[in-house]
Amino acid sequence: MYILGISAFYHDSAAALVVDGEILAAAQEERFTRKKHDASFPSNAVSYCLEYAGISLNQLDAIVFYDKPLLKFERLLETYYGFAPKGIRSFIKAIPVWLNEKMFFKRLIKEELIKLDETYDPKKSKLLFPEHHLSHAASTFYPSPYEEAAIITVDGVGEWATASFCHGKGKNIEILHELQFPHSVGLLYSAFTYFLGFKVNSGEYKLMGLAPYGNANSAAVKKYVELIKSDLITINEDGSLWMNQNYFNYATGLTMVRERKWEKLFGMDQRDPESDMEQCHCDLGLAIQMVTEEIIIKMARHLKGLTGASNLCLAGGVALNCVANGKLINEKIFDNIYIQPAAGDAGGALGAALAAHHIYFGEERKVSTPDSMSGAYLGPEFSKLDIELTARKFKAKYEYFEDFEVLAKRTAAAIADGNAIGWFQGRMEFGPRALGNRSILGDARNKEMQKKLNLKIKYRESFRPFAPSVLSEKSSEYFDYDGDSPYMLIVQPVVESRRAPLPEGYKELSINDKLYFNRSDIPSITHIDFSARIQTVHKDTNYKYWMLINEFEKLTGYGLIVNTSFNVRGEPIVCTPEDAYRCLMRTEMDFLVMGNYFFSKSDQPEWLEKDNWQEEFVLD
Repeated sequence: MYILGISAFYHDSAAALVVDGEILAAAQEERFTRKKHDASFPSNAVSYCLEYAGISLNQLDAIVFYDKPLLKFERLLETYYGFAPKGIRSFIKAIPVWLNEKMFFKRLIKEELIKLDETYDPKKSKLLFPEHHLSHAASTFYPSPYEEAAIITVDGVGEWATASFCHGKGKNIEILHELQFPHSVGLLYSAFTYFLGFKVNSGEYKLMGLAPYGNANSAAVKKYVELIKSDLITINEDGSLWMNQNYFNYATGLTMVRERKWEKLFGMDQRDPESDMEQCHCDLGLAIQMVTEEIIIKMARHLKGLTGASNLCLAGGVALNCVANGKLINEKIFDNIYIQPAAGDAGGALGAALAAHHIYFGEERKVSTPDSMSGAYLGPEFSKLDIELTARKFKAKYEYFEDFEVLAKRTAAAIADGNAIGWFQGRMEFGPRALGNRSILGDARNKEMQKKLNLKIKYRESFRPFAPSVLSEKSSEYFDYDGDSPYMLIVQPVVESRRAPLPEGYKELSINDKLYFNRSDIPSITHIDFSARIQTVHKDTNYKYWMLINEFEKLTGYGLIVNTSFNVRGEPIVCTPEDAYRCLMRTEMDFLVMGNYFFSKSDQPEWLEKDNWQEEFVLD
């Protein structure tokens, strides 16, 4: 049974293919079009999934879209009616798009598929539309290693639901209750993302990275938390919340918040995206992070009481908040927690396909350990010929290593010498995190590595942290956490013994001075609050990546390295060998390793394309 899942038309479009319940392929459209968070119909991702399986559209048993468009349109109309006469400008802008395009989703999807294959006959497969939060719930429960689990999904908004509380058993998912629009944890966090000068639906992770620069015990943070709870929201004991719409504008407006009201409430101007980051911005970021963590923990306690389950599954965009995930794990409400690596809308495509397989078609579920996501390595992979053709196209010079172990030793030595390495291997990751197949690597011991990667390679804000990839069997030597984190979705503290003492007056230092203070013996991955976003690397999941880190440990005594996504600011993670080579040549990266091929930047011919990354960094 072949089932294709699709998410599209809002942000992070994707496609996923499930065959007899097995997840065969999945990818985001942005990786092919090179448009970050691409919302268009995922034509390229669909084509990839079908080609990987060796089938045509006419062989599909079902095509499943990840939400119910008409129910979403109902919410839109009822919201405008409820807030009338407010929102007329937004109404005039939104309704024609719906009437001309989105109201006719079945026709639109069929037309897009016919563009891919003119022989496609829509009558040969079912076209299904599960609800948005059911797709999220299915995306995390069905791949999880649990026969039974509580399920929480939290995001901005689906059709009406903004969070769902579910109970999964075997092949069944029961939705117990939902939090509904306009009250939303995801939209609350996005409102602060907007007010602090970041882009909604893409800058939330920047806000999460900014929050630790706040002074947790300061009067300012405590005041901001109190203002959020007294004026903006009411938090109930079950984790549900009520949001004071006098301060928000997302329901019917063209912005997230009523800026003047927020400026008066918090005593600061809305931050301009290009302005310097001040301590008040960090403190406000920490305040909303703390409030979000409180809400998520209350949700988990409530659902534990409802279900009595030992296991918890998480999905939805808010499940990508690694700091909140770490705090939730440490509360020990559940024995085990599983988080979908593509927790946002891209993962909805996978969940839609799995929901159809197990719920619509009633097929039994086979539970896999550690999960059925194949390490999230579900995207395209490229051959030796593909790499050599790219090298010929650009007249690139390289060394070829017949023995991969020799290449791993060479690469480990280059990392130890302070170089930044582009690492391109196997199948591309599904989801927002690079997990060792499309990564830029560096030495975690090098106190200059964070600055080098941010300013000379990624061309992004200097405060942004980097994550460690650590040998799974050595993780507890570096972090105060004895579990697995294969998808880089959990933040935990660096062990006390590795930390450096803070100087007197540290809390009063400027953000930049705090940033470049040597905080541990692995400074490039130790965040300002002594935490790190951990990826545990497992020998049986990604042997080549494990081998590289193992060789680095033999050389240096350290079984971890810096891992950041293989891209620059404003661009998606690289997909093809050509994407990777272009990234090498447009940045100050030192080496590129693709398959068994080793490219040294200094050996390459002069790069003739206009180097405009620094210009885009300023304008983005």
